[in-house]
Amino acid sequence: MRVLEMLPYLLCTLFLFAAGCAQETDFQRSIPLEGQSNFRDIGGYKTVDGQTVRSGIVFRSGELHGLTEKDVQTLSELGIGTVVNFLSPAEIEARGADVLPAGTKEVLQPIESGDGLVAEVLEARRTGDFSKVPADLNPKLHELLVDEAQEQYAALIRAIIAAEGEPLAYHCSHGIHRTGTATAIILSALGVPWESVRSDYLLSNETRASEVGPRLEQLRLAAAETFGQDPADVDMTNINAFYILEGSYIDGTLNRIEEEYGDIETYLKKGLGLSEEEIGHLRHRLLK
Repeated sequence: MRVLEMLPYLLCTLFLFAAGCAQETDFQRSIPLEGQSNFRDIGGYKTVDGQTVRSGIVFRSGELHGLTEKDVQTLSELGIGTVVNFLSPAEIEARGADVLPAGTKEVLQPIESGDGLVAEVLEARRTGDFSKVPADLNPKLHELLVDEAQEQYAALIRAIIAAEGEPLAYHCSHGIHRTGTATAIILSALGVPWESVRSDYLLSNETRASEVGPRLEQLRLAAAETFGQDPADVDMTNINAFYILEGSYIDGTLNRIEEEYGDIETYLKKGLGLSEEEIGHLRHRLLK
């Protein structure tokens, strides 16, 4: 009798659990675009204190110059009102300007490494010569960005605050290094555990899989031409390391913040120059 009496409650609990699972399934992190494979919602993550990052508000991406009419319509339906672009003037000139819905506010915040690392990466992509882009450059890039892109990352956070809940997107070329560091800073500022930050970073391996395969072959051929080799003889170690991400890469962001500032809160205030009020506004906008 005891089990029978509890049956309605068990069924109710089961229903609620199923509804909760359906709700989780309904959330679409990766937004399919024809001209950009790595457009993603940074929402949905749980924080250490049990809150959730709001979805549908902030999106990370790779370059947006190749969007189709259908893609532009998708961005319009998402309500994207502001796009923050981390590409350098040289990158924009080479690739083209963003293709966006009419009326979208564009915020140019170019990030270039002061010691020439970004330039070296751009040259490597052109020639296939990744000899100056070893595997350990990836975490180093994330470390450098913590220091060298403070003005741009502060501007991004202020743009999110100023948008007052209107959806915003930000991007670099592939949505990995400059965008990955920005995302790690934002999610950490919101109290998302580092393991979730790492997982979010590594999602680029999945979203870009169909793009990365052909790109690796293009670079193999480019390197073969540069070095006068047979494509089968090209050493792909550094090329693969750059395009196939590991969690240790984004760890460079956390390591640098802790080494120089101690914690994310101090970095937000002393590194990015954000006020207590601005940090509070960011959390108010993006947490529920």
